[in-house]
Amino acid sequence: MKKAKKYIVLFLAAVMLLTLLSACGGTPAKPAETAATGEKAPEAPKTSTLVYGSGDYTRINPAIDEHGEINLLLFDGLAAHNAENEVVPGLAEKWDYDDASNTYTFHIRKGVKWHDGKPFTAEDVKFTIEAIMNPDNESEIASNYEEVSEIKVIDEHTIAFTLKEPNVAFQEYMTIGILPKHLLEGQSMQESDFFRNPIGTGPYKLSKWDKGQAITLVKNEDYWRGVPKIDTIVFKIVVDYNAKALQLKSGELDLAQLTPKDAQAFAGQDGFTVYDMKTADYRGILYNFNNKYWDKNRDIIPAINFGIDREAMIKAVILGQGPAAYGPLQRNVFDNPDVEHYDYNVAKAKELLEKLGCKMGTDGFYERDGEKLGFTISCMAGDQVRIDMAQIAAQQLKDIGVDVKVEVPAKIDWANQQAFLIGWGSPFDADDHTYKVFGTGKGSNYSAYSNKLVDEYLTKARQTSDTAERKKFYGLFQEELAKDPAYTFFCYVDANYVGVSSISGIAKDTVLGHHGVGIFWNVYEWTKG
Repeated sequence: MKKAKKYIVLFLAAVMLLTLLSACGGTPAKPAETAATGEKAPEAPKTSTLVYGSGDYTRINPAIDEHGEINLLLFDGLAAHNAENEVVPGLAEKWDYDDASNTYTFHIRKGVKWHDGKPFTAEDVKFTIEAIMNPDNESEIASNYEEVSEIKVIDEHTIAFTLKEPNVAFQEYMTIGILPKHLLEGQSMQESDFFRNPIGTGPYKLSKWDKGQAITLVKNEDYWRGVPKIDTIVFKIVVDYNAKALQLKSGELDLAQLTPKDAQAFAGQDGFTVYDMKTADYRGILYNFNNKYWDKNRDIIPAINFGIDREAMIKAVILGQGPAAYGPLQRNVFDNPDVEHYDYNVAKAKELLEKLGCKMGTDGFYERDGEKLGFTISCMAGDQVRIDMAQIAAQQLKDIGVDVKVEVPAKIDWANQQAFLIGWGSPFDADDHTYKVFGTGKGSNYSAYSNKLVDEYLTKARQTSDTAERKKFYGLFQEELAKDPAYTFFCYVDANYVGVSSISGIAKDTVLGHHGVGIFWNVYEWTKG
Protein backbone atom coordinates (compact mmCIF):
# COMPACT_ATOMS: atom_id res chain seq x y z
CA MET A 1 0.00 0.00 0.00
CA LYS A 2 2.83 2.32 0.90
CA LYS A 3 4.51 1.48 -2.40
CA ALA A 4 1.29 2.28 -4.32
CA LYS A 5 0.96 5.63 -2.55
CA LYS A 6 4.56 6.33 -3.41
CA TYR A 7 3.89 5.77 -7.15
CA ILE A 8 0.78 7.94 -7.00
CA VAL A 9 2.79 10.79 -5.42
CA LEU A 10 5.54 10.45 -8.04
CA PHE A 11 2.98 10.40 -10.85
CA LEU A 12 1.26 13.56 -9.59
CA ALA A 13 4.62 15.30 -9.17
CA ALA A 14 5.55 14.42 -12.73
CA VAL A 15 2.26 15.78 -14.05
CA MET A 16 2.74 19.02 -12.11
CA LEU A 17 6.32 19.37 -13.38
CA LEU A 18 5.24 18.91 -17.02
CA THR A 19 2.48 21.46 -16.54
CA LEU A 20 4.90 23.95 -15.02
CA LEU A 21 7.49 23.43 -17.76
CA SER A 22 4.86 23.91 -20.45
CA ALA A 23 3.68 27.14 -18.85
CA CYS A 24 7.22 28.47 -18.54
CA GLY A 25 8.34 27.44 -21.99
CA GLY A 26 10.40 24.53 -20.69
CA THR A 27 8.97 22.28 -23.43
CA PRO A 28 8.14 23.35 -26.97
CA ALA A 29 4.69 24.89 -27.07
CA LYS A 30 2.26 23.73 -29.77
CA PRO A 31 1.10 26.32 -32.30
CA ALA A 32 -1.98 28.20 -31.14
CA GLU A 33 -5.19 26.61 -32.40
CA THR A 34 -8.76 27.78 -32.50
CA ALA A 35 -11.05 25.86 -30.14
CA ALA A 36 -13.67 25.16 -32.81
CA THR A 37 -11.61 24.10 -35.83
CA GLY A 38 -8.14 23.24 -34.56
CA GLU A 39 -6.62 25.59 -37.24
CA LYS A 40 -3.58 27.77 -36.48
CA ALA A 41 -4.50 31.25 -35.25
CA PRO A 42 -3.05 34.08 -37.39
CA GLU A 43 0.25 35.52 -36.13
CA ALA A 44 0.27 39.13 -34.97
CA PRO A 45 1.62 41.40 -37.73
CA LYS A 46 5.18 42.63 -37.26
CA THR A 47 5.58 46.36 -36.72
CA SER A 48 8.60 48.53 -37.45
CA THR A 49 9.86 51.64 -35.68
CA LEU A 50 12.61 54.04 -36.71
CA VAL A 51 14.07 56.37 -34.07
CA TYR A 52 15.71 59.48 -35.53
CA GLY A 53 18.03 61.78 -33.58
CA SER A 54 16.42 65.17 -34.07
CA GLY A 55 16.88 68.76 -33.04
CA ASP A 56 14.16 70.28 -30.87
CA TYR A 57 10.94 71.87 -32.08
CA THR A 58 8.75 74.46 -30.38
CA ARG A 59 6.21 74.27 -33.21
CA ILE A 60 5.77 72.70 -36.64
CA ASN A 61 4.70 75.35 -39.15
CA PRO A 62 5.88 75.01 -42.76
CA ALA A 63 4.22 78.27 -43.80
CA ILE A 64 6.20 80.41 -41.37
CA ASP A 65 9.38 78.51 -40.47
CA GLU A 66 11.42 77.54 -43.49
CA HIS A 67 13.62 74.75 -42.17
CA GLY A 68 12.15 71.74 -40.43
CA GLU A 69 13.09 68.18 -41.37
CA ILE A 70 9.84 66.87 -39.86
CA ASN A 71 7.74 68.95 -42.29
CA LEU A 72 8.31 66.44 -45.09
CA LEU A 73 6.69 63.68 -43.06
CA LEU A 74 3.57 65.60 -42.04
CA PHE A 75 2.82 67.91 -44.97
CA ASP A 76 2.74 67.83 -48.77
CA GLY A 77 2.93 70.61 -51.35
CA LEU A 78 1.19 70.95 -54.69
CA ALA A 79 4.60 70.13 -56.17
CA ALA A 80 7.42 67.94 -54.86
CA HIS A 81 11.04 67.00 -55.61
CA ASN A 82 12.46 63.78 -57.01
CA ALA A 83 15.87 62.20 -56.39
CA GLU A 84 17.50 64.67 -58.82
CA ASN A 85 15.82 67.63 -57.05
CA GLU A 86 13.63 68.32 -60.07
CA VAL A 87 10.14 69.72 -59.48
CA VAL A 88 7.51 67.03 -60.04
CA PRO A 89 3.76 66.74 -59.29
CA GLY A 90 2.68 66.41 -55.67
CA LEU A 91 -0.82 67.14 -54.43
CA ALA A 92 -1.36 68.65 -57.87
CA GLU A 93 -1.26 66.00 -60.58
CA LYS A 94 -0.36 68.64 -63.19
CA TRP A 95 -0.28 72.38 -63.87
CA ASP A 96 -0.42 74.79 -66.82
CA TYR A 97 1.17 78.18 -67.42
CA ASP A 98 -0.27 80.98 -69.55
CA ASP A 99 2.46 83.37 -70.71
CA ALA A 100 0.08 86.14 -71.71
CA SER A 101 -1.41 86.53 -68.23
CA ASN A 102 1.44 85.10 -66.09
CA THR A 103 -1.03 82.57 -64.67
CA TYR A 104 -0.26 79.14 -63.22
CA THR A 105 -3.24 76.77 -62.98
CA PHE A 106 -2.86 73.73 -60.72
CA HIS A 107 -5.08 70.64 -61.03
CA ILE A 108 -5.39 68.91 -57.65
CA ARG A 109 -5.62 65.15 -57.17
CA LYS A 110 -9.01 63.85 -56.15
CA GLY A 111 -9.51 61.76 -53.03
CA VAL A 112 -6.70 63.28 -50.93
CA LYS A 113 -7.60 63.54 -47.23
CA TRP A 114 -6.27 65.41 -44.24
CA HIS A 115 -5.13 63.29 -41.31
CA ASP A 116 -8.49 63.98 -39.63
CA GLY A 117 -10.36 62.50 -42.63
CA LYS A 118 -11.58 65.80 -44.11
CA PRO A 119 -11.12 66.26 -47.89
CA PHE A 120 -8.21 68.33 -49.19
CA THR A 121 -9.36 71.10 -51.55
CA ALA A 122 -8.18 74.17 -53.44
CA GLU A 123 -9.49 76.35 -50.59
CA ASP A 124 -6.72 74.96 -48.37
CA VAL A 125 -4.11 76.03 -50.91
CA LYS A 126 -5.52 79.56 -51.19
CA PHE A 127 -5.67 79.86 -47.40
CA THR A 128 -2.05 78.75 -46.97
CA ILE A 129 -0.48 81.01 -49.60
CA GLU A 130 -2.49 84.02 -48.44
CA ALA A 131 -1.32 83.35 -44.88
CA ILE A 132 2.30 83.30 -46.05
CA MET A 133 1.82 86.53 -48.00
CA ASN A 134 0.18 88.35 -45.07
CA PRO A 135 2.92 90.56 -43.54
CA ASP A 136 1.28 90.31 -40.12
CA ASN A 137 2.27 86.63 -40.05
CA GLU A 138 5.99 87.39 -40.52
CA SER A 139 6.69 84.37 -42.71
CA GLU A 140 10.33 83.75 -43.59
CA ILE A 141 9.29 82.78 -47.11
CA ALA A 142 6.86 85.60 -47.95
CA SER A 143 9.19 86.99 -50.62
CA ASN A 144 8.75 83.76 -52.62
CA TYR A 145 5.19 84.84 -53.40
CA GLU A 146 5.48 88.62 -53.66
CA GLU A 147 4.55 88.62 -57.38
CA VAL A 148 1.18 86.95 -56.72
CA SER A 149 -1.59 89.42 -57.59
CA GLU A 150 -4.60 87.09 -57.56
CA ILE A 151 -5.48 83.63 -56.26
CA LYS A 152 -8.62 82.19 -57.81
CA VAL A 153 -10.31 78.97 -56.71
CA ILE A 154 -11.97 77.65 -59.87
CA ASP A 155 -13.43 74.58 -58.20
CA GLU A 156 -12.52 72.16 -55.40
CA HIS A 157 -9.71 70.66 -57.44
CA THR A 158 -8.49 73.62 -59.52
CA ILE A 159 -6.70 76.80 -58.43
CA ALA A 160 -5.06 79.59 -60.45
CA PHE A 161 -2.28 82.02 -59.43
CA THR A 162 -1.80 85.20 -61.46
CA LEU A 163 1.55 86.96 -61.05
CA LYS A 164 2.27 90.66 -61.51
CA GLU A 165 5.60 89.75 -63.09
CA PRO A 166 7.07 86.45 -64.24
CA ASN A 167 8.80 84.26 -61.66
CA VAL A 168 10.12 81.03 -63.12
CA ALA A 169 10.84 79.73 -59.60
CA PHE A 170 7.13 79.77 -58.73
CA GLN A 171 6.72 76.03 -59.40
CA GLU A 172 9.60 75.45 -56.98
CA TYR A 173 7.85 77.46 -54.29
CA MET A 174 4.68 75.41 -54.60
CA THR A 175 6.52 72.54 -52.91
CA ILE A 176 5.69 74.27 -49.60
CA GLY A 177 3.53 72.21 -47.23
CA ILE A 178 -0.16 73.12 -47.39
CA LEU A 179 -2.15 73.80 -44.19
CA PRO A 180 -5.83 72.94 -43.46
CA LYS A 181 -8.15 75.93 -43.67
CA HIS A 182 -10.88 74.21 -41.63
CA LEU A 183 -8.56 73.96 -38.60
CA LEU A 184 -6.66 77.26 -38.84
CA GLU A 185 -9.03 79.88 -40.22
CA GLY A 186 -9.22 82.81 -37.81
CA GLN A 187 -6.28 81.59 -35.69
CA SER A 188 -2.83 83.08 -35.14
CA MET A 189 -0.26 81.73 -37.59
CA GLN A 190 2.38 82.30 -34.93
CA GLU A 191 0.67 81.15 -31.74
CA SER A 192 -2.06 78.66 -32.64
CA ASP A 193 -1.94 75.40 -30.70
CA PHE A 194 -2.42 73.68 -34.08
CA PHE A 195 1.32 73.95 -34.65
CA ARG A 196 1.90 71.70 -31.63
CA ASN A 197 -0.83 69.32 -32.81
CA PRO A 198 -0.39 69.51 -36.60
CA ILE A 199 -2.72 67.90 -39.13
CA GLY A 200 -1.39 67.44 -42.65
CA THR A 201 -1.77 65.25 -45.72
CA GLY A 202 1.70 63.71 -45.47
CA PRO A 203 2.83 60.09 -45.16
CA TYR A 204 2.90 60.26 -41.35
CA LYS A 205 0.63 61.80 -38.74
CA LEU A 206 1.30 63.00 -35.22
CA SER A 207 0.64 60.47 -32.48
CA LYS A 208 2.32 62.02 -29.44
CA TRP A 209 4.52 65.00 -28.59
CA ASP A 210 6.52 64.84 -25.37
CA LYS A 211 7.94 68.35 -25.16
CA GLY A 212 11.71 68.34 -25.27
CA GLN A 213 11.80 64.55 -25.41
CA ALA A 214 10.26 63.04 -28.54
CA ILE A 215 7.71 63.49 -31.33
CA THR A 216 6.06 60.22 -32.32
CA LEU A 217 4.57 59.78 -35.79
CA VAL A 218 2.51 56.88 -37.12
CA LYS A 219 1.96 55.96 -40.75
CA ASN A 220 -0.96 57.50 -42.62
CA GLU A 221 -3.08 54.54 -43.78
CA ASP A 222 -4.88 56.83 -46.27
CA TYR A 223 -1.76 58.37 -47.82
CA TRP A 224 -2.39 59.20 -51.47
CA ARG A 225 0.94 57.73 -52.60
CA GLY A 226 0.25 54.46 -50.76
CA VAL A 227 0.66 53.28 -47.17
CA PRO A 228 4.21 53.93 -45.87
CA LYS A 229 6.21 50.81 -45.08
CA ILE A 230 7.62 51.85 -41.68
CA ASP A 231 4.86 51.91 -39.07
CA THR A 232 6.24 54.42 -36.56
CA ILE A 233 8.91 57.11 -36.75
CA VAL A 234 10.09 58.76 -33.55
CA PHE A 235 11.90 62.10 -33.70
CA LYS A 236 13.86 61.77 -30.47
CA ILE A 237 15.13 65.15 -29.32
CA VAL A 238 18.92 64.95 -29.02
CA VAL A 239 20.37 68.42 -29.48
CA ASP A 240 24.02 67.57 -28.76
CA TYR A 241 25.88 65.91 -31.64
CA ASN A 242 28.17 63.91 -29.33
CA ALA A 243 25.10 62.51 -27.59
CA LYS A 244 23.66 61.44 -30.95
CA ALA A 245 26.78 59.40 -31.69
CA LEU A 246 26.69 57.74 -28.27
CA GLN A 247 23.00 56.90 -28.61
CA LEU A 248 23.55 55.37 -32.05
CA LYS A 249 26.21 53.11 -30.54
CA SER A 250 23.96 52.12 -27.64
CA GLY A 251 21.00 51.33 -29.91
CA GLU A 252 18.80 54.18 -28.68
CA LEU A 253 18.80 55.75 -32.16
CA ASP A 254 18.47 54.20 -35.62
CA LEU A 255 19.45 57.23 -37.70
CA ALA A 256 21.11 60.58 -37.05
CA GLN A 257 23.10 63.31 -38.72
CA LEU A 258 26.54 63.49 -37.08
CA THR A 259 29.62 65.65 -37.29
CA PRO A 260 32.22 64.35 -39.77
CA LYS A 261 34.48 63.27 -36.90
CA ASP A 262 31.73 61.28 -35.17
CA ALA A 263 30.49 59.76 -38.44
CA GLN A 264 33.97 58.59 -39.36
CA ALA A 265 34.06 56.45 -36.21
CA PHE A 266 31.19 54.32 -37.61
CA ALA A 267 32.89 53.62 -40.96
CA GLY A 268 33.30 49.87 -41.42
CA GLN A 269 31.40 48.96 -38.25
CA ASP A 270 29.06 45.98 -38.59
CA GLY A 271 25.41 46.93 -38.37
CA PHE A 272 25.85 50.56 -39.46
CA THR A 273 25.78 52.40 -42.78
CA VAL A 274 27.48 55.78 -43.22
CA TYR A 275 25.92 58.16 -45.77
CA ASP A 276 28.27 60.94 -46.89
CA MET A 277 25.85 63.11 -48.82
CA LYS A 278 26.56 66.22 -50.86
CA THR A 279 24.70 69.39 -49.93
CA ALA A 280 24.28 72.92 -51.25
CA ASP A 281 24.81 74.04 -47.64
CA TYR A 282 27.55 76.64 -47.09
CA ARG A 283 29.04 78.32 -44.02
CA GLY A 284 30.53 81.76 -43.57
CA ILE A 285 30.51 85.02 -41.63
CA LEU A 286 27.35 87.11 -41.97
CA TYR A 287 28.00 90.80 -41.26
CA ASN A 288 25.18 92.67 -39.55
CA PHE A 289 25.06 95.97 -41.41
CA ASN A 290 22.52 97.28 -38.90
CA ASN A 291 25.40 97.39 -36.43
CA LYS A 292 27.16 100.78 -36.49
CA TYR A 293 30.59 99.12 -36.51
CA TRP A 294 30.14 98.33 -40.21
CA ASP A 295 29.14 101.90 -41.12
CA LYS A 296 32.82 102.71 -40.76
CA ASN A 297 34.46 99.35 -41.41
CA ARG A 298 32.47 97.68 -44.18
CA ASP A 299 35.39 98.24 -46.56
CA ILE A 300 37.67 95.89 -44.54
CA ILE A 301 35.59 92.81 -45.47
CA PRO A 302 37.61 92.00 -48.63
CA ALA A 303 40.75 91.96 -46.47
CA ILE A 304 39.01 89.61 -44.03
CA ASN A 305 38.11 87.38 -46.97
CA PHE A 306 41.78 87.07 -47.94
CA GLY A 307 42.64 86.26 -44.32
CA ILE A 308 40.74 82.95 -44.18
CA ASP A 309 42.67 79.74 -44.86
CA ARG A 310 39.68 77.72 -46.03
CA GLU A 311 41.59 74.53 -46.84
CA ALA A 312 43.06 74.38 -43.34
CA MET A 313 39.60 74.92 -41.86
CA ILE A 314 38.03 72.21 -44.04
CA LYS A 315 40.75 69.73 -43.11
CA ALA A 316 40.51 70.44 -39.37
CA VAL A 317 36.76 70.71 -38.88
CA ILE A 318 34.98 68.64 -41.53
CA LEU A 319 37.81 66.28 -42.46
CA GLY A 320 37.87 67.38 -46.08
CA GLN A 321 34.17 66.71 -46.68
CA GLY A 322 33.18 69.79 -48.64
CA PRO A 323 34.83 72.30 -51.01
CA ALA A 324 36.07 75.81 -50.24
CA ALA A 325 33.36 78.40 -50.84
CA TYR A 326 33.53 81.60 -52.85
CA GLY A 327 29.79 82.20 -53.33
CA PRO A 328 26.25 80.95 -52.74
CA LEU A 329 25.65 79.05 -56.00
CA GLN A 330 28.61 76.70 -56.33
CA ARG A 331 26.44 73.58 -56.38
CA ASN A 332 23.92 75.04 -58.76
CA VAL A 333 23.74 74.92 -62.55
CA PHE A 334 24.04 78.73 -62.63
CA ASP A 335 27.34 78.96 -60.76
CA ASN A 336 29.90 81.47 -62.02
CA PRO A 337 33.34 80.09 -61.11
CA ASP A 338 35.17 83.09 -62.60
CA VAL A 339 34.46 85.52 -59.75
CA GLU A 340 37.05 86.53 -57.14
CA HIS A 341 37.62 83.51 -54.87
CA TYR A 342 39.55 85.41 -52.17
CA ASP A 343 42.12 82.65 -51.86
CA TYR A 344 44.16 82.74 -48.64
CA ASN A 345 46.74 85.56 -48.84
CA VAL A 346 47.96 87.20 -45.63
CA ALA A 347 50.14 89.72 -47.47
CA LYS A 348 47.23 90.79 -49.67
CA ALA A 349 44.95 91.16 -46.64
CA LYS A 350 47.44 93.41 -44.85
CA GLU A 351 48.06 95.42 -48.03
CA LEU A 352 44.33 96.18 -48.36
CA LEU A 353 44.06 97.21 -44.71
CA GLU A 354 47.03 99.56 -45.02
CA LYS A 355 45.60 101.10 -48.19
CA LEU A 356 42.54 101.97 -46.08
CA GLY A 357 44.78 103.87 -43.67
CA CYS A 358 44.95 101.23 -40.95
CA LYS A 359 48.11 101.32 -38.80
CA MET A 360 49.64 98.37 -36.97
CA GLY A 361 49.56 98.82 -33.20
CA THR A 362 52.09 97.62 -30.64
CA ASP A 363 49.81 94.73 -29.69
CA GLY A 364 49.91 93.25 -33.20
CA PHE A 365 46.47 94.50 -34.26
CA TYR A 366 45.64 97.19 -36.77
CA GLU A 367 44.09 100.44 -35.63
CA ARG A 368 41.85 102.83 -37.51
CA ASP A 369 41.39 106.38 -36.27
CA GLY A 370 42.73 105.28 -32.91
CA GLU A 371 40.40 102.28 -32.55
CA LYS A 372 41.54 98.66 -32.75
CA LEU A 373 40.14 96.67 -35.66
CA GLY A 374 38.09 93.75 -34.43
CA PHE A 375 34.62 92.32 -34.00
CA THR A 376 32.72 89.42 -32.45
CA ILE A 377 31.29 86.41 -34.29
CA SER A 378 28.17 84.99 -32.64
CA CYS A 379 27.46 81.26 -33.01
CA MET A 380 24.40 79.12 -32.59
CA ALA A 381 24.48 77.04 -29.41
CA GLY A 382 24.72 73.29 -29.97
CA ASP A 383 26.33 73.47 -33.43
CA GLN A 384 29.92 72.47 -32.70
CA VAL A 385 30.94 72.58 -36.36
CA ARG A 386 30.04 76.26 -36.62
CA ILE A 387 31.71 77.03 -33.29
CA ASP A 388 34.91 75.29 -34.39
CA MET A 389 34.90 77.17 -37.69
CA ALA A 390 34.39 80.50 -35.95
CA GLN A 391 37.24 79.85 -33.53
CA ILE A 392 39.61 78.88 -36.35
CA ALA A 393 38.59 81.98 -38.33
CA ALA A 394 39.19 84.17 -35.27
CA GLN A 395 42.70 82.76 -34.88
CA GLN A 396 43.48 83.16 -38.58
CA LEU A 397 42.27 86.76 -38.61
CA LYS A 398 44.53 87.60 -35.67
CA ASP A 399 47.38 86.71 -38.02
CA ILE A 400 46.36 89.56 -40.36
CA GLY A 401 45.99 91.98 -37.45
CA VAL A 402 42.25 91.89 -36.82
CA ASP A 403 41.12 91.07 -33.27
CA VAL A 404 38.16 88.69 -33.59
CA LYS A 405 36.34 87.01 -30.72
CA VAL A 406 33.73 84.23 -30.65
CA GLU A 407 30.63 84.06 -28.46
CA VAL A 408 27.82 81.53 -28.10
CA PRO A 409 24.83 83.52 -26.79
CA ALA A 410 21.76 81.83 -25.35
CA LYS A 411 19.65 83.63 -27.98
CA ILE A 412 20.52 85.04 -31.38
CA ASP A 413 20.30 88.85 -31.39
CA TRP A 414 19.81 89.55 -35.10
CA ALA A 415 19.36 93.29 -34.56
CA ASN A 416 22.47 94.05 -32.52
CA GLN A 417 25.13 91.37 -33.04
CA GLN A 418 28.17 92.35 -35.12
CA ALA A 419 28.49 89.12 -37.06
CA PHE A 420 27.11 85.59 -37.13
CA LEU A 421 28.37 82.21 -38.34
CA ILE A 422 25.71 81.72 -40.99
CA GLY A 423 24.59 78.74 -43.02
CA TRP A 424 22.39 78.79 -46.12
CA GLY A 425 22.01 76.92 -49.36
CA SER A 426 19.57 75.24 -51.69
CA PRO A 427 19.97 72.42 -54.16
CA PHE A 428 16.90 73.61 -56.02
CA ASP A 429 16.15 76.69 -58.16
CA ALA A 430 18.89 79.34 -57.99
CA ASP A 431 16.31 81.92 -56.91
CA ASP A 432 15.92 80.10 -53.61
CA HIS A 433 18.25 81.43 -50.90
CA THR A 434 19.54 84.22 -53.12
CA TYR A 435 16.63 86.58 -53.78
CA LYS A 436 15.29 86.42 -50.22
CA VAL A 437 18.74 86.29 -48.59
CA PHE A 438 20.58 89.06 -50.49
CA GLY A 439 17.65 91.13 -51.83
CA THR A 440 17.06 94.43 -50.07
CA GLY A 441 14.46 94.07 -47.31
CA LYS A 442 13.61 90.44 -48.11
CA GLY A 443 12.47 87.94 -45.50
CA SER A 444 15.74 86.09 -44.89
CA ASN A 445 18.11 89.04 -45.32
CA TYR A 446 19.36 88.94 -41.73
CA SER A 447 22.44 91.01 -42.59
CA ALA A 448 20.42 94.02 -43.80
CA TYR A 449 22.57 93.87 -46.94
CA SER A 450 21.53 96.21 -49.74
CA ASN A 451 23.02 96.57 -53.20
CA LYS A 452 21.02 97.99 -56.11
CA LEU A 453 22.85 95.95 -58.75
CA VAL A 454 22.37 92.74 -56.77
CA ASP A 455 18.65 93.50 -56.55
CA GLU A 456 18.48 94.20 -60.28
CA TYR A 457 20.30 91.02 -61.36
CA LEU A 458 18.36 88.74 -59.02
CA THR A 459 15.06 90.21 -60.21
CA LYS A 460 15.92 89.84 -63.89
CA ALA A 461 17.11 86.26 -63.33
CA ARG A 462 13.77 85.19 -61.87
CA GLN A 463 11.78 86.90 -64.63
CA THR A 464 13.14 84.94 -67.59
CA SER A 465 12.79 81.27 -68.45
CA ASP A 466 15.60 81.48 -71.00
CA THR A 467 18.45 79.43 -69.55
CA ALA A 468 21.20 81.49 -71.17
CA GLU A 469 19.67 84.74 -69.89
CA ARG A 470 19.31 83.34 -66.37
CA LYS A 471 22.92 82.19 -66.39
CA LYS A 472 24.04 85.68 -67.48
CA PHE A 473 22.15 87.47 -64.71
CA TYR A 474 23.18 85.01 -62.01
CA GLY A 475 26.76 85.40 -63.19
CA LEU A 476 26.50 89.19 -62.85
CA PHE A 477 24.91 88.80 -59.43
CA GLN A 478 27.84 86.69 -58.23
CA GLU A 479 30.37 89.17 -59.63
CA GLU A 480 28.74 92.08 -57.82
CA LEU A 481 28.43 90.09 -54.59
CA ALA A 482 32.16 89.35 -54.74
CA LYS A 483 32.95 93.05 -55.25
CA ASP A 484 30.67 94.13 -52.39
CA PRO A 485 30.62 91.11 -50.04
CA ALA A 486 27.71 90.45 -47.73
CA TYR A 487 29.49 87.44 -46.25
CA THR A 488 32.89 85.89 -45.89
CA PHE A 489 32.31 82.44 -47.37
CA PHE A 490 34.14 79.49 -45.79
CA CYS A 491 33.09 76.19 -47.33
CA TYR A 492 30.27 73.84 -48.23
CA VAL A 493 29.45 71.23 -45.60
CA ASP A 494 28.46 67.79 -46.77
CA ALA A 495 25.98 65.93 -44.57
CA ASN A 496 27.09 62.87 -42.62
CA TYR A 497 24.23 60.56 -41.70
CA VAL A 498 24.71 57.25 -39.90
CA GLY A 499 21.96 54.65 -39.73
CA VAL A 500 21.50 51.05 -38.76
CA SER A 501 22.04 48.81 -41.76
CA SER A 502 18.50 47.42 -41.59
CA ILE A 503 17.17 50.71 -43.06
CA SER A 504 16.61 50.57 -46.82
CA GLY A 505 15.46 53.23 -49.27
CA ILE A 506 17.60 56.25 -48.39
CA ALA A 507 18.54 58.05 -51.63
CA LYS A 508 22.24 58.54 -50.90
CA ASP A 509 23.02 60.48 -54.10
CA THR A 510 20.40 63.22 -53.63
CA VAL A 511 21.98 66.64 -53.00
CA LEU A 512 20.55 67.92 -49.72
CA GLY A 513 19.78 71.48 -48.66
CA HIS A 514 20.50 73.80 -45.76
CA HIS A 515 21.28 71.91 -42.53
CA GLY A 516 21.34 68.72 -44.60
CA VAL A 517 17.54 68.86 -44.80
CA GLY A 518 15.87 66.66 -47.40
CA ILE A 519 16.87 63.09 -46.58
CA PHE A 520 13.22 62.20 -45.82
CA TRP A 521 11.89 63.23 -49.27
CA ASN A 522 10.94 59.58 -50.07
CA VAL A 523 10.45 58.28 -46.51
CA TYR A 524 7.18 56.55 -47.47
CA GLU A 525 9.31 54.11 -49.49
CA TRP A 526 11.78 53.29 -46.71
CA THR A 527 11.80 49.96 -44.91
CA LYS A 528 13.43 48.86 -41.67
CA GLY A 529 14.04 45.17 -41.03
